[in-house]
Amino acid sequence: MSGIAIRHLPRYLEIGRLIARHGKALGKLPDEFLETPAEDAKSTVAGAAAGAAGADGAAGTAGPAAAKTPETPEASEAVAFARDLERLGPAFVKLGQLLSSRPDLLPLPYLEALARLQDRVEPFPFADVERIVEQELGVRISKGFATFEPTPLAAASLGQVHRATLRDGRAVVVKVQRPGVAQALSADFEALAEIAGLLDRHTELGRRFHFVGLVSDFRAALVRELDYRQEAQNLFALGEITEPYARLVVPKPVEGMSSGRVLTMEFVRGTKVTSISPLARIELAGAELADELLHAFLDQILIAGFFHADPHPGNVFLTDDGRLALIDLGLVGRLSREMQERMLQLLLAASEGRAEEAAKVLLALGERSEEFDGARFRAVVIARVGRFGGLRPEKMPLGRIVLELAREAALGGVRLPGELALLGKTLLQLDEIASLLDPDFDANASFRRHANEITAANLRRHLSPAGFMTTVAELKEFAERLPGRANRILEKIADNELEIRVHTIDERLLMEGFQKVANRITVGLVLAALIVGAAMLMRVETPFRIFGYPGLAMLCFLAAAAGGVFLVGQILLHDRRAKSVGRR
Repeated sequence: MSGIAIRHLPRYLEIGRLIARHGKALGKLPDEFLETPAEDAKSTVAGAAAGAAGADGAAGTAGPAAAKTPETPEASEAVAFARDLERLGPAFVKLGQLLSSRPDLLPLPYLEALARLQDRVEPFPFADVERIVEQELGVRISKGFATFEPTPLAAASLGQVHRATLRDGRAVVVKVQRPGVAQALSADFEALAEIAGLLDRHTELGRRFHFVGLVSDFRAALVRELDYRQEAQNLFALGEITEPYARLVVPKPVEGMSSGRVLTMEFVRGTKVTSISPLARIELAGAELADELLHAFLDQILIAGFFHADPHPGNVFLTDDGRLALIDLGLVGRLSREMQERMLQLLLAASEGRAEEAAKVLLALGERSEEFDGARFRAVVIARVGRFGGLRPEKMPLGRIVLELAREAALGGVRLPGELALLGKTLLQLDEIASLLDPDFDANASFRRHANEITAANLRRHLSPAGFMTTVAELKEFAERLPGRANRILEKIADNELEIRVHTIDERLLMEGFQKVANRITVGLVLAALIVGAAMLMRVETPFRIFGYPGLAMLCFLAAAAGGVFLVGQILLHDRRAKSVGRR
């Protein structure tokens, strides 16, 4: 944005107050924030009672304010930051959820507080619900549904959920987008983009973190979340992945009864895992549920490459028949085949305390910047992983370790893919759910056990008929092209035309530099000769005089002086230009 819009002035003031109060957390080194003992990491996370089921989903009212009393001043500041974002409205709640997967920007206590961030708003009138449903589905509510409860089950900033019954008797829930929310978010986007542009142009933090790009990513993610058709596809995909897991259920969307602003899906009766009563917890098979949940997520991440990226406790329900229901698929993660293999290597290295291997995988995952210091980076990673090495295996918070490693890598000059931080946040939330289901659950042992199964599954996939045929096709292509390529190489060798190009230093630029140095030396010698010649000509008396001195000698002196001034000016101008280019 090139300028500041007057109509956004009140929003600018609110955002300015937020930055003034919490801006110091940006880029702050993690050592100042991670003083909480590592063995308390899981209990600190588990102390939170998360709020509504997703920013857009099922019931609940607790937000960051419901979290356990923070044990450090930094954690208190993090919870206050989450509350301030809540007060600013839906765009900033979503911004906080996006920031929760950016360990390069915020310290870990902030990431934990934002991972639990929920919005709490008043429901909008049923008349608006009725109007939107009828516009989107093209049918009157009384014709499309046998019953439709006017009181919502839950209300969030982007929409609210109503219970209903289809004409065939199926119980469903209908998620309806809040009227005018797209327009309100658009105005906030404009204000955020303008402020981000100012920060990028005029502050060191902006040049370092590129806030314009962050706002652009945030906007793209929120546009996807506003399209309920995308969430319906996500529900179908996750339902297929979790179908083999008998203890898990994903509500299916109802075809023909959903659109961009209305989502109709199966009704799952249950209780949030944060609201399970002590009596029910005694009878609960918590360890088995937690183990199957973790196994299913590892399957999503490392086999399917598609995973629920926001499994906070508000998005996980304990159903009446003792299963776990996963809801709110607005935010998902996707991984390529290569990324899945790297993630498996990193998780295994972190869970087993192999710091050197973890450092190697991080370097393979990311891109190194000019500020990268390999020795320091490896030392920091070893220190971070070693910090958890003395803990009992069941106390090692894998999600926290991944987020810390991602932050250290970002601060150390390694640009990591955003999927890594999203994975760390997901694992952090899974740690919280597992501890709620069974406080003694050994997540690390479960992970290593299932990781072995996943490694074997990957091997079988490569050896399957489909994988074998892919390999055969690649070999066929290689065999077909090999003779022609070999012939061309042999012909060039026979004709003495084979060239091997090694790109190291640009020899053209190097020769130009040598020529400039030689030219300066030559000019210096010429100027010196003029000065020496002028001194000798001073003894030769001639009628031609300048300023009372022999004229020829003075001409040589003046030529030498002019040449010297010109040479010094060229040197200074060239050095300043070279320094400016180097900075860019």
